Amino acid sequence: MTSDFLASLRAQGYAGKVGVRICDLAGRELYALNAARVFPAASTIKVPLLVMALSWSQAGRLDLEARVLLSAADRVPGAGVLHELGPGLPLSWRDVLTLMIIVSDNTATNLVIGMLGVAAVNTWMTGNGWTHTRLVGLLQVPPERRNAAQRRGERNRTTAHEQADLLGRLARGELLDAAHTALALSILERQQHRDLIGRSLPRTESGDPLYRLASKSGELDGVHHDVGVLYTPRPLVIAVLSEGGTDRREGAVNRDVGLLAAALWPLLAALGEHPPLPA
Repeated sequence: MTSDFLASLRAQGYAGKVGVRICDLAGRELYALNAARVFPAASTIKVPLLVMALSWSQAGRLDLEARVLLSAADRVPGAGVLHELGPGLPLSWRDVLTLMIIVSDNTATNLVIGMLGVAAVNTWMTGNGWTHTRLVGLLQVPPERRNAAQRRGERNRTTAHEQADLLGRLARGELLDAAHTALALSILERQQHRDLIGRSLPRTESGDPLYRLASKSGELDGVHHDVGVLYTPRPLVIAVLSEGGTDRREGAVNRDVGLLAAALWPLLAALGEHPPLPA
């Protein structure tokens, strides 16, 4: 079954590059495909930002209930809602972190990056062993606000191996204390973009997903990612990264996303020991 994933994609005409790593909650690798390949991170870079910010909260360096005022200069285009709202809005840092994940808000993400610092984020990631995941700078800023690395064409980047390692360590409580681990997973469970890992999950009669999923997707032109923890009978830590897709549409209508999701679920069902559903 596990060997059918790539074959299914190719048979359906998917021509892009894919990196996958799937582990159990103990960290044992169950499946890997190009797991060390470096991809543009897209919005999966927001996962380490969430965890690092919560580590600051745990250490007393960040008060999650403290307020930050949204300014006109903070607002950037792309994913999210804050760029549609007026300046002067007071947001708690808990609100900012939540918006960064559940609607992938780029303005909220830049507030977090500004608070943590690009260099500090990369130092923290290196200290945790994630040497191929890198934050280059703020998201969606105009040319005059880009830093030197961005002007050279560098982009935030990551690998399936490191995304799965991060999420596995988070789920096992190795990165944060119990309260902050629960908060991180709760925020990830509320992500509203579920076009890849969550797309083909079986559902109850009422339409709810049969299994909990704490995840973060990411999308750029031709780039479609999803990383998360899926609580199948054998819980799985999953990272699926891809680039080179040819459908330029966004969201669930994108053909490449549909092909990835359709090929992925049989693999997840087998590895997650999903029982056959009653006829």
